Amino acid sequence: MRIVGLMSGTSADGVDAAVVDIKNNKVGLLAFDTFAYSKTLRKNILELGEQKTCQPADISNLNFLIGEVFADAAIKLCKKNKINLKTIDLIGSHGQTIYHKPACNTLQIGEPSVIAYRTGITTVADFRPKDIAAGGQGAPLVPFADYFLLKDKKLNRAVQNIGGITNVTYLPANCKPKDIIAFDTGPGNMIIDRLVYLATKGKQNFDRDGKIAAKGTVNIKLLNEMMAHPYFHRKPPKTTGREMFGREYADAFYKKLSNEDTIATATALTAISIAQSYKRFLPRLPDEIILCGGGARNKTLVKMLRQNIKSKILFTDDFGINSDAKEAVSFAILAYATIKGIANNVPSATGAKKAVILGKVIPAQ
Repeated sequence: MRIVGLMSGTSADGVDAAVVDIKNNKVGLLAFDTFAYSKTLRKNILELGEQKTCQPADISNLNFLIGEVFADAAIKLCKKNKINLKTIDLIGSHGQTIYHKPACNTLQIGEPSVIAYRTGITTVADFRPKDIAAGGQGAPLVPFADYFLLKDKKLNRAVQNIGGITNVTYLPANCKPKDIIAFDTGPGNMIIDRLVYLATKGKQNFDRDGKIAAKGTVNIKLLNEMMAHPYFHRKPPKTTGREMFGREYADAFYKKLSNEDTIATATALTAISIAQSYKRFLPRLPDEIILCGGGARNKTLVKMLRQNIKSKILFTDDFGINSDAKEAVSFAILAYATIKGIANNVPSATGAKKAVILGKVIPAQ
């Protein structure tokens, strides 16, 4: 099958879109791109996700608008790479999360009916609710794809995504799905991005290559204050998001130090919280850590990870998968499983009572 995977993470930067071919349980990445949200749309998404109250009309309007944006991303990606849209069998869309309360409820917007109609392609979306209905946290969802792509017969591997939030999938050597351990380790780029935005007065949304952090010095006192959050000590299964590590959390640390030192310390928070979670919650340190997500491009963050974890650090690029494309590819794989009638949650990761088939299917016609 040829599938388009679409997703936008908690950083709400834009739509990641990937075209993949899946044949004989092998995945080939044909095309990938990120289509940035406009400044106004990103602002509206972030405000909607963090404000205490909002009008139903606000959610409904954005739901349909983001559906159009996701549909455009799929169409533009195919056109840019000269892939005939008629050759696409399926779209898997994670949508844009605006609220997630683990084990209780969740909301991803980006109306899949709009995507299916605009593209003329059957669309699978809204993956999280079924896992919550089965008693799970509704996340993380990517462990199924990590197992599909990166399990190894001899090596213990950790697939570490660093998006707005960081999540790890631990794949013991020669593992079965029931052996997988996966959870959100804490904030990834989210705190860094917010502090960069404040420090540059909105001129930058992220620390490209970790250049700002590289100029600063980690402040141990502030780092310990950041690490005092109870989430870091909570045992898996667990998941988190902007509700816990959003603007309120980040803004509390702004102007306590120089901009460079604050951003360096926030970067250390991501690296050390990942390292500590491995030591606390994994049965043993992995032989290999495979990085993906936007944070894998942050050279200062990767350097800090190497300083705090002895495992060999690789990137999904080393396995033929663009680090930035990994999550979009994952939702193509999840959609493939849904259509094939394959259970695609991982109960050992989400805490669900049993394996279930995730997603809602919107026919093309």
